Amino acid sequence: MSEKLDPKAVEIFLLENLDFFETRESLLSEMNFKHSQSSASSILERQVLKLREEHKNIIELLKSYIDTASINEDLFNKSKDLTLKILESSSNKKVINKVNESFKKDFNVDKCLLEFFDKKQIDEIEKKTELSMHKGAIHCGSFSNEKMSYLFNGDEKIESLVIAVIVLQEEIGLLKLGSYDRTKYLGDEDTTFIEYIRDVLEKKLMK
Repeated sequence: MSEKLDPKAVEIFLLENLDFFETRESLLSEMNFKHSQSSASSILERQVLKLREEHKNIIELLKSYIDTASINEDLFNKSKDLTLKILESSSNKKVINKVNESFKKDFNVDKCLLEFFDKKQIDEIEKKTELSMHKGAIHCGSFSNEKMSYLFNGDEKIESLVIAVIVLQEEIGLLKLGSYDRTKYLGDEDTTFIEYIRDVLEKKLMK
């Protein structure tokens, strides 16, 4: 009488020899597989479910890529339009108007302010807000109601903000974007876009 095989040893053997049934297809027809209306338990059913799940995951991944590409393309086109508006403006006043208008209309920003201050005024702003307004600084997130109201000239509806510092020869500009949504600017998002617009403004307004 032959020694009884350990099912675990058989399982390990089959895992190590995945092509075992390729030359022994007749064995498959003799084997019994549990079929249930409540769960797909046969090898074929399990494989079909696995393929369906993989297909679903691939479709979702592709959709995510397409959505991201569409968002990036839209942002690129709007950024390009804003850049051209800035470069084509014939005065600083027109630059300010174009920037404020574009951020509110094209980028759906609740409130946009591009304002310029002298050194004394900036010192006062830093004292009031406890935020450093040095060259290259960008601040984003949700701050106290007092700070946000102060930065947006008394608008108490601002819940989160982004500030980019624009350093010129005689003045320092603050590009301030405010949202009525506290989660809009969490403080950890990518600031590449706002840095780009800040650099364009510095180049244009330095002239």
